[in-house]
Amino acid sequence: MSKKLYEIGDMPPLGEVPEQMHAWLIRAERFGQPTAAFQKEVVTTPSIADDEVLVYVMAAGINYNNVWAGMGVPVNVIGARNKAGETEDFHIGGSDASGIVYAVGKDVTNVKVGDEVVMHCGIYDRSCPWVKKGGDPMYSPSFKIWGYETNWGSFAQFTKVQAQQCMPKPKHMNWEEAAAYTLVAATAWRMLHGWESSSVKKGDVALIWGGAGGLGSMAIQIAKAVGATSVAIVSGEDKFDYCTKLGAKGCINRNDFDHWGMLPHWKDSAGYAKWLKGVRGFGAKIWEVLGEKRAPNIVFEHPGETTIPTSIFVCETGGMVVVCAGTTGYNATVDLRYLWMRQKRLQGSHFANTVQCNEMNELALSGQLDPCMSRAFTYEELPIAHQLMADNKHPHGNMSVLVGAAEFGLGASGKPAVAMVHPTLPKGDVHTSPAPYPMSTPLPGIAEGEPITIADDGSKVRDLMHRGIISCAPDETVGAVAKIMVGNEIHAVVVMDAQGAAVGVVSQTDMVLARQGRTPDQARSLRASEVMTPGCATCDADMLLSDAVSLMTGRRMHRLVVTEKGQPVGVISMTDVVRKIIGD
Repeated sequence: MSKKLYEIGDMPPLGEVPEQMHAWLIRAERFGQPTAAFQKEVVTTPSIADDEVLVYVMAAGINYNNVWAGMGVPVNVIGARNKAGETEDFHIGGSDASGIVYAVGKDVTNVKVGDEVVMHCGIYDRSCPWVKKGGDPMYSPSFKIWGYETNWGSFAQFTKVQAQQCMPKPKHMNWEEAAAYTLVAATAWRMLHGWESSSVKKGDVALIWGGAGGLGSMAIQIAKAVGATSVAIVSGEDKFDYCTKLGAKGCINRNDFDHWGMLPHWKDSAGYAKWLKGVRGFGAKIWEVLGEKRAPNIVFEHPGETTIPTSIFVCETGGMVVVCAGTTGYNATVDLRYLWMRQKRLQGSHFANTVQCNEMNELALSGQLDPCMSRAFTYEELPIAHQLMADNKHPHGNMSVLVGAAEFGLGASGKPAVAMVHPTLPKGDVHTSPAPYPMSTPLPGIAEGEPITIADDGSKVRDLMHRGIISCAPDETVGAVAKIMVGNEIHAVVVMDAQGAAVGVVSQTDMVLARQGRTPDQARSLRASEVMTPGCATCDADMLLSDAVSLMTGRRMHRLVVTEKGQPVGVISMTDVVRKIIGD
């Protein structure tokens, strides 16, 4: 061996595995924001098992799971592995990669030293009884996500993977492009093709949430490849051209509608009527895009809490809503009548198995799946890429970072069998991320039936609100905020920045949760910004009181911050509404 350690970009001779390697490590003592959590270190190059492969990483994909790993939430991945018996006190993340095989275990037959590969992130124990009898590995208790639930991910010069994770690298892609697509594309593939009779097929209509995002951009292309028609939901008209070039029939701007969120309480007839009017309008917009009155046979879901009620409503009878995430929240509400009476399917989906990953990769190999890479970073910028994602300031599409590749644009050695357009979003584009009717009444559909009337006495929020805001600054300690609460006999304090904008709320619940696992002194010394619930549920002073009530019940909360001209000026609570109803 010529060297014990090679510098980043200095590729060892093929098949030579140095004793040590450079890597970006996360350690428990620095859990927090990505720019602090990720630190460069030198570690021993991992050894491989009989069914494993050691890959020299040329580029690695950036995914949200290692923002979570760096923060230590919702799981301390290092602690979880230590509890299971693994000894490393660090985490090397990275769940997407392209690279070159440098070593193989004795049982490996699908790849050899020198092969250019991409890796999918699903691993499992080949000796698991469920797997050995032919069960889907995704249902095995041993299944894990490589580079998040396991160590030795792709943010290092070498990564160790199971041989079944390795797939041929598309020759027409450079290293950074090839590292960007596998996780999201495989997830989208299983969602659309993994559910037997409900899987997408030629002639179907697919409604794709987040069409310009990493998952959505893959779903549009997968639907197109099978001959389905997709309608993309996006956050602005600036993304229409991008999605249509990928293959969408057309797009809908979700900001043209305001009925999002959990269903209003079943006793809130005014709130449900308003929601129903909004969701019918959304369904009619789908018809407009399609040019015919057809409902989606399959709805590709991942926002979750704010969109599930709408997705289930507009889905075709006998169709499927398939969901892989809850980016807006996990407490989604369902009007169960639509599931049983119209026999719709609400299907959960998580990543993909080995067969499905390779089926997806065939599309990429043939040139029918563009990686939709929005930005590639240098090795030194790896923490910055994750910080952008944590701050929701990352560009739409998929991102990657160079590791072993010496510069951008290397690695392409051929042309795709199918020529494709490589759409791009406008420069600077950033993220902006009801009571059931009585059973004796026919279920309402999208088409307008009887006119909907909403009973309301015209009261405004300003008629009942309490003026004045009890607030704190983001850098005030939890101990100081607690004194504000106790002194004012209140349950929550609004967090306001230096410009007077409400940026969050610290509630008594937030404080109780912050105390868990800490001493009282540690909890008291935390900053409000560290424990607050980000964002602030608001309503305008001129909003109808009935609308404010629907907003509170829809979000399962008891109070709203009241604004005038966008500035917080007071509070309205359910207690105020009760006083109006029953009198003082």
